[in-house]
Amino acid sequence: MITAGSAPLADVIASLTRKVADFPQAGVQFSDLTPLFADGKAMRAVTDALADVASGADLVAGIDARGFLVAAAVAARLGTGVLAVRKGGKLPPPVYAEQYALEYGSATLEIPADGIELVGRSVVIMDDVLATGGTLAAASRLLERAGANVTGAAVVVELAALGGREAIAPLRVHSLSRS
Repeated sequence: MITAGSAPLADVIASLTRKVADFPQAGVQFSDLTPLFADGKAMRAVTDALADVASGADLVAGIDARGFLVAAAVAARLGTGVLAVRKGGKLPPPVYAEQYALEYGSATLEIPADGIELVGRSVVIMDDVLATGGTLAAASRLLERAGANVTGAAVVVELAALGGREAIAPLRVHSLSRS
């Protein structure tokens, strides 16, 4: 069992997750991990646990924007590179782009098509929350189209009732906390 101090990590994550009803739109319950990331001991425990999952990868990809935080911390811990998987329109061309459905609309993810060699690289994708799986699935398709070997994904919190894990199968996903 992974712990943060004397408490199980999943309990620490739950205690430091702020639930916000009807955000970003009515009917959506948003899990805000800002308090978790602001707690030094908790962030260190999350980073250590995610680094264990990503061990062996030569690149960690973080999904815009909170996934950047955990991916950068994990990459620093492992001594690997980090790739920011950006929301559409944030990168200069040329880019690889992937459009996908969210639980409350649609969006586009992008990565640079030049300047970073992804062919054959072993990549683990990181994000803060797994909800319906659309974002992780799009990131995986995007990286694979660029030639990367996506070996798995890891998230801090999984909202199990939304079925995201099933939506991205067979991609291996590790979550530190399920609610």
